[in-house]
Amino acid sequence: MIKKFISYYKPHRKLFFIDMLCAFIISALDLVFPIVSRNFINDIIPNGKMHLLYKWSIVLFLLYILRYICNYVVTYWGHVVGVRIEYDMRRDLFAHLQTLSFSYFDNNKTGHIMSRMINDLREISELAHHGPEDIFISFIMIVGSFIILFGIEWRLTLVIFAFVPFMILFAIKKRVKLENAFKDVKMTIANVNSQLENSISGIRVAKSFTNEQYEMEKFNGGNKKFKISRESAFKYMADFSSGIIFVSNILNLVALSLGGIFVYKGIINIGDLVAYILFIGFFLQPIRRLTEFTQQYEDGMTGFKRFMEIMDIKPDIVDREGAVDLKNVKGKIRFNNVSFSYTNGENTVLSNINLTIEPGETIAIVGPSGAGKTTLCHLIPRFYETNSGEITIDDIDIKNIKLKSLRQNIGLVQQDVFLFTGTIKDNILYGNPQATEEEIIEAARNASIHDYIMSLPEDYDTYIGEKGIKLSGGQKQRISIARVFLKNPPILILDEATSSLDNATEIAIQESLKKLSYGRTTLIIAHRLSTIKNADEIVVLTNQGIIERGRHQELLDRGGVYSELYKSQFKDLMTE
Repeated sequence: MIKKFISYYKPHRKLFFIDMLCAFIISALDLVFPIVSRNFINDIIPNGKMHLLYKWSIVLFLLYILRYICNYVVTYWGHVVGVRIEYDMRRDLFAHLQTLSFSYFDNNKTGHIMSRMINDLREISELAHHGPEDIFISFIMIVGSFIILFGIEWRLTLVIFAFVPFMILFAIKKRVKLENAFKDVKMTIANVNSQLENSISGIRVAKSFTNEQYEMEKFNGGNKKFKISRESAFKYMADFSSGIIFVSNILNLVALSLGGIFVYKGIINIGDLVAYILFIGFFLQPIRRLTEFTQQYEDGMTGFKRFMEIMDIKPDIVDREGAVDLKNVKGKIRFNNVSFSYTNGENTVLSNINLTIEPGETIAIVGPSGAGKTTLCHLIPRFYETNSGEITIDDIDIKNIKLKSLRQNIGLVQQDVFLFTGTIKDNILYGNPQATEEEIIEAARNASIHDYIMSLPEDYDTYIGEKGIKLSGGQKQRISIARVFLKNPPILILDEATSSLDNATEIAIQESLKKLSYGRTTLIIAHRLSTIKNADEIVVLTNQGIIERGRHQELLDRGGVYSELYKSQFKDLMTE
């Protein structure tokens, strides 16, 4: 995992090495000051060497200017390295999410995914910048301080450094608890994000049911767990840092006490003791830096582990070797003994489905809820993979067709329309991002939404709010139809596209759908059976599979399941 983490430095290695070079210069300059101070106290000031005093004062001033420049580079460009690595990771993670199958998103909360995309990677950015820098500077400072301290008074240095192994053992022991604590923090903040995203998305439902207090209680539950988790993590961090700082203070005490004894006995002079105490400070500085790095490391690496957990997930559905592009699509679709379940063979949704749809035909799929109508249609663009059997388009197994090519040739209009936050133009353009202005307008005309758009103050540039909240259901549906017009696919799937609309709006949109489906192979999943009377064939799907098929009047005359469904709906309408 460390190797993978390091690989993200490769594109930014020049900037990284400049940062490390400046960090080295800063560390070296920090070690120079106590040496010069020692010479000032022991030689230059007592002996009145004013020319050396002026000379070294100017040298130190110039060195401090150099340190200022290096410090600027480390503070600014060092953080830039971290930000760019964070950008690369977030880009890779988002790109990888695009490859994952529907099953991943079925089983993972949006808030959890968002937490990994935002919170985890932000902390990785801090580790990417400060981690190598802290370790490098600390190494230079510790080694440099040891060499210089050993040169000043080797006996005192051996006593001081005898404490280091105990500090290391203490740090290792506390590190495990820190890692577990911060991992728990990551999980709880993901839950808070998920709850927040869910509550904000459903704010209108909450208000309509006057359940604001209930939402508060749910959110506070997750928020309280996060608070407790965070408090626990900081407790372990406090144990760690307080212990390190206590030992550091003991080192200062030992250096001062023993140093005083050595001065009294004439082993070292005052200048050496002052320099020694200064170097002890520089020795303790990297110790404290490493203490802070430990928390940063746990934060960042916990986030990176969670990042890699997603990156290591392989998509269920990928292009086969030798997969081909669909060309000159006629639109013949065939299901051959197709079976499917969402749980690897358990709780079968579809079993041994056999169905052939000729090019240009309109097939309606009806049946009770839970019979697998939507699932059947979602198998065609390979949103899910069949457990057995095969589905072909123009006699080519869809598993032998490149996913992008397959889905480019299929248009889907669903009951629950999803519009992206943005403008009307943005959402229509989603059907074909390379479309011209004229093509967008033509698609809107075909969907019978152009006149409404032009009545708006900003016409196609009108902002529609999050998920199109500013539009009515019928308007959203027309925009979704317009973007499929713009996509212009040879195969069309209409998944209960009008079932949530009022009768007047449904009739108007049916005209748009009729125009959209003209000349295309069309599958219609219908709840309102009155809308599919003119289908070339109606397929009745139940938990037992396809039990009836035929034209509208033929199925009514047969007096089977379709006839019962139709009469039941007609009776409900009459009752109303």
